[in-house]
Amino acid sequence: MSLDEREQRVDVDPRRVWESEYARDLPEGDVIRNRSGFEIKPLYSEQDWTGSRDAADGYPGQYPFTRGIYPTMYRGKRWSQRQLVGLGTPADYNGRVLQMIDSGANAISLLPCNSVFRGLDCDQAPLPLLGTCGTVINTVDHMDRALDGVSLDRISTAMNDPTPFTLLAFLLGTAKRRGIPASAITGTSNQSDYISHYVANHMFYRLSQTGARRIFTDHVAYCREILPKWNPVSIVGQHMQQAGATPAETMAFTLSSAIQYARDCEAAGLDLDDVLPRFTFFFDISISFFEEIAKFRAGRRIWARIARDQLGAKDPRSWRFKFHGQTSGVDLTVQQPLNNIARVTTQAVAGIFSGLQSMHTDAYDEAITCPTEETARIAVATQNILREEAHLTDVIDPLAGSYYVESLTDEMEAEILRIMALIEDAGGMYEAVGAGLVQHMIGKSALAAQDLIESGAEKIVGVNCYETDESEAAAPEPYRADPEAMQQHVDSFRKFKAERSSDAVRRALDALNRAADSTSDNIFVEVVNSAEQGVTHGEIVEALRDRLGFGHPLIVA
Repeated sequence: MSLDEREQRVDVDPRRVWESEYARDLPEGDVIRNRSGFEIKPLYSEQDWTGSRDAADGYPGQYPFTRGIYPTMYRGKRWSQRQLVGLGTPADYNGRVLQMIDSGANAISLLPCNSVFRGLDCDQAPLPLLGTCGTVINTVDHMDRALDGVSLDRISTAMNDPTPFTLLAFLLGTAKRRGIPASAITGTSNQSDYISHYVANHMFYRLSQTGARRIFTDHVAYCREILPKWNPVSIVGQHMQQAGATPAETMAFTLSSAIQYARDCEAAGLDLDDVLPRFTFFFDISISFFEEIAKFRAGRRIWARIARDQLGAKDPRSWRFKFHGQTSGVDLTVQQPLNNIARVTTQAVAGIFSGLQSMHTDAYDEAITCPTEETARIAVATQNILREEAHLTDVIDPLAGSYYVESLTDEMEAEILRIMALIEDAGGMYEAVGAGLVQHMIGKSALAAQDLIESGAEKIVGVNCYETDESEAAAPEPYRADPEAMQQHVDSFRKFKAERSSDAVRRALDALNRAADSTSDNIFVEVVNSAEQGVTHGEIVEALRDRLGFGHPLIVA
């Protein structure tokens, strides 16, 4: 049949014509699945969008927020440009973060050295490892130096600050020194999600889950009373996805964690309509472009329904799904590292179309090392170009109404809810993690994804296809902190400990221990007091381990 003849057959369903005459030209056995396992059709039409039009046809800023949590979205306020930075000494961090602000970043994040995550001070860790993947911050003095020249009452700061939140305590001590009231400080406790640490980061070197759970609610209560502009809760789906969870699993686990934290806050006597508006979420944005967009659109409306109908929140601000997106370092490759610029740009566009509230774009060398000044500048410029030149912010939710996107959003929502039901049947996220259910699911997905890469079914340019001689594009040298500067930092820290008031330290630690032993005192109040009295990060963690237990990723207790 000729094209003219086909066009004349107006009485025939166009979809059936396409299926019978065009679809047969597709390769035999042509089955494509995304990372969540959904089969992707070669064409989508109105027949494929079988879900409710009510959620998708709404307006931004209106329940259930499928199209965005604010009426004006980026036409009214652009996303915060927040770059995660962590390297070397506090002076090294300070130089880099000031350069980021000069390049256009309007919010900052502080990523501490791995020794901090392990609960150690810098004089307890091997010198060659210090500062290689984060900044060495152990005292208020360190924080003050790291944020020298940063206006704490004007620049939003995010602390990648796992339990017991010593970085926030050091930040408060710094603000107090500068005469800045706590009520003026804005930012987020980026790593307050202790559950994700046990699931995906294996942070067994910190506190027990029961201890972390107690400090979590104390920290939230303190922030709501003292720091009205601070977000004390950041539920980190990024950890889940980088450990191997599919996008659908990631959203399900993250929302299940949010439910757990909300219930724990309520059990601690906190009003959910006071707490939930300060819940934030932190996600990876993978290169699976449309899948990520569907993940966030589905997550936004699921959370709205959970907050309103399941948790009983009355304030519409409690229903908003505020999230930070970071382009996924898991998708970046050591091979042909300049290709990572294209990957990061694709991920960033997906994040913008998803309606995020803040974003970090990875530098192209992050699979290899801590970013250099040059590569970090390119990462910031990527956002600047997308925001200023590409006109991506002109229209709110521009993909709404796409048969593919709407169908995928509905399918994503159904799968997320299915997984969440499994978690709920296990007793909630806390119990599911204690039983190892979540870890098992992530491990299974991670192995399946790796099998696809190793078999060549999942193509990665430069890794299993389009490979080149590595000598043609030499990789950047891994970052190492200046050993002389780091030794001076450690020596200065030891001198600080020798010269501080031992009586003040003893009294502060005694108060911290009493709070931990009690059933009613707020532990985080004493963490802040300890920091102000010169107690170090390692000493605070050690004291709380003694009282609240040492953590293990598979023990709930």
